[in-house]
Amino acid sequence: MIPRYTLAEMGRIWEDHNKFQRWLDVELAVIEALSEEGVIPKDAAAEIKAKAAFSVDRINEIEAEAKHDVIAFTTSVAEHVGPASRYFHFGLTSSDVLDTAMALQVAEASSIIRQDLQRLLDVLKRRAYEFKTTVIVGRTHGIHAEPTTFGLKLALWHDEVRRQQARFKEAAETMRVGKLSGAVGTFAHLSPGIEKKVMTKLNLLPAPVASQVIQRDRHAHYISTLALIGATLEKIAVEVRHLQRTEVREAEEYFSPGQKGSSAMPHKRNPITSEQIAGLARLLRSNAVAAMENVALWHERDISHSSVERIIFPDSTILTDYLLHRTATLIERLVVYPDRMKQNLELTYGLIYSGELLLELVAKGVPREDAYRWVQRNAMRVWDEGGIFKEKVLSDPEIQKKLTAADVDKVFDSGRLLANVDKIFERVFARTDPCGEKRQIR
Repeated sequence: MIPRYTLAEMGRIWEDHNKFQRWLDVELAVIEALSEEGVIPKDAAAEIKAKAAFSVDRINEIEAEAKHDVIAFTTSVAEHVGPASRYFHFGLTSSDVLDTAMALQVAEASSIIRQDLQRLLDVLKRRAYEFKTTVIVGRTHGIHAEPTTFGLKLALWHDEVRRQQARFKEAAETMRVGKLSGAVGTFAHLSPGIEKKVMTKLNLLPAPVASQVIQRDRHAHYISTLALIGATLEKIAVEVRHLQRTEVREAEEYFSPGQKGSSAMPHKRNPITSEQIAGLARLLRSNAVAAMENVALWHERDISHSSVERIIFPDSTILTDYLLHRTATLIERLVVYPDRMKQNLELTYGLIYSGELLLELVAKGVPREDAYRWVQRNAMRVWDEGGIFKEKVLSDPEIQKKLTAADVDKVFDSGRLLANVDKIFERVFARTDPCGEKRQIR
């Protein structure tokens, strides 16, 4: 069952209302901790918690004049709270709230992306087993090489997505930090103990050290990991595009009833989903470059990173969510043509077994250079003159002296080349750590 996809869940995380709500979550956690430590009166804290609210429209109205979003936010909240609001934002600088709240937003987004990754893994595993023994020609440099199976292609993608899953888990954890250490990170107004208590309430970790901001290598790592995920999705999409080419046509995207491929050519069934995936992955990579540019800030802080992050975090998380869904659906509904794969195996009239023939001759005592020359001269005759490779091999006098007809039959049996498929599948899928939690990235 293909889940109905909507951007609403991920998009909501980055909307103004949710952003300001996360700011308020941070502020109220600070109020609660300050009250517990006796820094502010308990009755004032209770009043703030009871009355604290904001209006997005009012914040925008105030910011239009003040030109400062956090001041606009605190002013809006103060209008709801009244006199007790003098303790609101007590001892904090803007980035204490902004960076800690961003960690909360990223945690929300990461939860969705983790689900997306797992869905893609499940789809890849299911289809890998479906085509585990479906023989397809392998291609290197775009040229027919030796036989493989379509299931092994899917297993390879599964293994790579598992590595991306592990990388993403680490990157998301790296972003799960906040800070309340003040204007230059010295805890001049609040203590490290207060910070630790607040972060515990928010399910975050305190940054071991910060300037006015949490250091942006964390953010660059996270956005770069999303770009890496996109690179893998593009890799899958590019392979589908190649397999769908008319002269290959071993697999193709699902073409729904009523769908049209071209305004000018009614026969067209184009790989538009794969092309979209490949194109949008480029945006993820460009955002990763922008995130890296944010690492180097002036002294304890400037705001050159801020405007960039307001774009790259919503865009990259929304895009990753979208691309993971599109790729999982692409693979889940992919139409596969085993008969066409079989036909294409025979396009080179047996040349794909040249490597096996070389090894068989060497095993019979022929020096490798001689064996290579004997095999290549027959292979080149097929390329240049046509004909069946096996027949030319059987009629070669030097090869006849070393190999019987039965030996040659074994060489041209794809089963020998694919004897270890089960073992490869066992290595990929027979794991006790389905989420990659215990597995080292290699």
